[in-house]
Amino acid sequence: MIGTVIKSTGSWYSVLLDEGEKEILQCRIIGKFRLNGMKVTNPVAVGDKVRIEKESEGGIIKEILDRRNYVVRQSPRKKHQLHLLASNVDQAFLIITIKSPKLKQGFIDRFLLMTEPYNIPVDIIFNKSDLLNDKDRELYTYLKDIYESIGYHVHLVSSLESESLEEVKKRLEHKITLISGQSGVGKSTFVNTILGTEDLRTTVLSDYTGKGQHTTTFAEMLFINKTSFIIDTPGIKTLSFNHLEPMDVAHNFKEFFQASKQCKFADCLHRDEPKCAVKDAIETYEISELRYFNYLQLLEEIEDQNYWERNSNT
Repeated sequence: MIGTVIKSTGSWYSVLLDEGEKEILQCRIIGKFRLNGMKVTNPVAVGDKVRIEKESEGGIIKEILDRRNYVVRQSPRKKHQLHLLASNVDQAFLIITIKSPKLKQGFIDRFLLMTEPYNIPVDIIFNKSDLLNDKDRELYTYLKDIYESIGYHVHLVSSLESESLEEVKKRLEHKITLISGQSGVGKSTFVNTILGTEDLRTTVLSDYTGKGQHTTTFAEMLFINKTSFIIDTPGIKTLSFNHLEPMDVAHNFKEFFQASKQCKFADCLHRDEPKCAVKDAIETYEISELRYFNYLQLLEEIEDQNYWERNSNT
């Protein structure tokens, strides 16, 4: 039997069967699954298509079918392993705020480093517009110009004002959308407003507990309608990358990669190398100096991990 994983709690997975009356089975896994040879803390992700064997109560996941993409990060608890956020998504929405909590702009580029390797389109959604003063709005405009110039959609919304979400709602239609963001940015309120409910849990198809819960503690697929789905994920505190090499970072800052075709050296990391087209583009304001600063921080962080740390998950 084939189905889609719609909820992951770590040890059990809710699987919506493709055939019949859209039955949901509580399934477990036997044995170990790996991600392209790398260790993962959660081998099965929400969004996965799986082959299961039905039991008297629930089922066993026997096989994970080929993923067309996935979003992965360094595990926050086991730094030598990876954590799957979701798979088989059409796009991602990153929810951030300028205040309450205060903006950590570097987080935007870290998140994009997760999605860019699989060419997953990202909408950057600045929430809590009702809290912003004129100076805050100037900062929003500055960041909007940076990210729209390199191909990302940027929105300013208030999850408390449904009308401000109309454009965002249209972009959810006929898509599977990963919703992510740091803790405290109002992600649950955003999702509640999109779904038109005050309690996220009352709309979850896979809910068996009957208990109201406002803070997302596990990944879960929510159903907007028959063709539109949200994968809601727990709030992220930090993002690190034990599975990347410096050149992976250079290739996945997409405007850097485009400009690097004119660099003198094919393996240019855009730091001290001569005749670097990326540094030239920064001088002429074609590439954001802010993005470049975040890029250098990521390079340094990855290089500070020794070789064993960066390869211990293989």
